[in-house]
Amino acid sequence: MDTAIKIAFATTDMNTVNQHFGSSKSFAVYAVDPDRSELLEAAQFGDLAQDGNEDKLSVKLQMLEDCAAVYCQAVGASAIKQLVAHGIQPVKVHEGSKIADLIADLQNELKSGPSSWLAKAINKAKGFDPSRFDAMEEEGWSE
Repeated sequence: MDTAIKIAFATTDMNTVNQHFGSSKSFAVYAVDPDRSELLEAAQFGDLAQDGNEDKLSVKLQMLEDCAAVYCQAVGASAIKQLVAHGIQPVKVHEGSKIADLIADLQNELKSGPSSWLAKAINKAKGFDPSRFDAMEEEGWSE
């Protein structure tokens, strides 16, 4: 799954998205490409003090470091800012949305043409390609 992106889901049952990002007790992290998906990790957090405890977010952000997105039931404004600053797209879904259905929707989007956040995530996952300008140089382009 060389071209896969990592996606996290805020869940307690590993089947549905049923958690608010800030108060989530666990995440299911998947590698997803257009044809396959694979559960990489089921990260669990202990009971963290909720209101006014910004430290609870740093632990989660660190765990989601390589993820392109996190699907959750809800997410607060402070968390959105921090997620976006880390290059992680927050995706709010209806309570009880099935992870398998969300992965299938994401795979369909990957096949048909990704949205802007997904295109950025794909390019980030591919990394820097040092040969990306070779064809232009061969055509005579120069700085």
